Amino acid sequence: MSSKYIIYGGELSYFTRKLEAALYFYDVDFETRSKNKENPAEIESRSGTHQVPVLQTPENWMIGDTTPLMHLMDSRIPERRMFPEGPIGILVHTLEEYFDEWIARTMVHYRWHYPESAEFASLKMADGIPEIAARVRAWGPRACRATGTESETQRKAAEDEYLRILNAMEKQLAETTYMLGDRPTAVDCILLGGLLAHTNMDPDPKKVTAKFSRVVNWAETATSGWSGNGSILPFPDSTPFAQFVLAEMALTYQPYILSNKAAQEAGAKAFHTEIYGEDVSYLSRPYPERSRQMIVNKIQNNLTSDERGRVQAWLHSVDLDKCFID
Repeated sequence: MSSKYIIYGGELSYFTRKLEAALYFYDVDFETRSKNKENPAEIESRSGTHQVPVLQTPENWMIGDTTPLMHLMDSRIPERRMFPEGPIGILVHTLEEYFDEWIARTMVHYRWHYPESAEFASLKMADGIPEIAARVRAWGPRACRATGTESETQRKAAEDEYLRILNAMEKQLAETTYMLGDRPTAVDCILLGGLLAHTNMDPDPKKVTAKFSRVVNWAETATSGWSGNGSILPFPDSTPFAQFVLAEMALTYQPYILSNKAAQEAGAKAFHTEIYGEDVSYLSRPYPERSRQMIVNKIQNNLTSDERGRVQAWLHSVDLDKCFID
């Protein structure tokens, strides 16, 4: 049996590059292949998803969804796990959730609302074929509407929020090698996914990211030298970067995710909620609710009674208890 893992995805895919970063940190033999250049129908049939990435394991399984995939890899390579066990693992998963399910909209906005970036990305996705690129570009505005960045207010708010993230990253990298200490976690993987697939790739956001020299250098080198050693700062305080993200989550992720939860329970196709002082429309999607529920279930089932109490108290203290205590 081969020991190699194969990622079927795309160079400009947020979650493909997240999974690549993770596999580098796990120090396994892998390669990335373009799903479109392989057998998309077979990959989709076997994995049960049309989305990327899909990971083919050495056993010849094909599995989608990066967060459960990383939990699988954690079970295989526990000494390099990306989700630590115990309360600190809940903190890591909570922070990762923000970038997976909220900041993804910013990546969509930067790519499709700026003509130069839209042309660059669509041509790259279409292997330089203009006719296919035009069809890819036509999809972009629909994605922006679905993720709530159609208005000028929300576009500016998304960009301002990402600037705050870059600034917090730049400050943290002056103190630690990774965002939560001197070993990587799932938080670093998703941040690298965004940088490598979008904001240090597409022409327009790249001009913004270029102002943060530590972040740019980190994006280019972070996956290449980790020995497997180091530690992360303890629960619940963690790092200034972690505290920054938690404060942002209470303002934006929380109203979005709770409104999506209510819409899913009601069977609604769309919902409205107030973000940055504006009533915003979003497509109701099942995955963010499943992703939120993963954290709820982990708190309920994977912690001791004492650990659960500490985590619940912490969630109350950071005003995220409504999100993750059902």
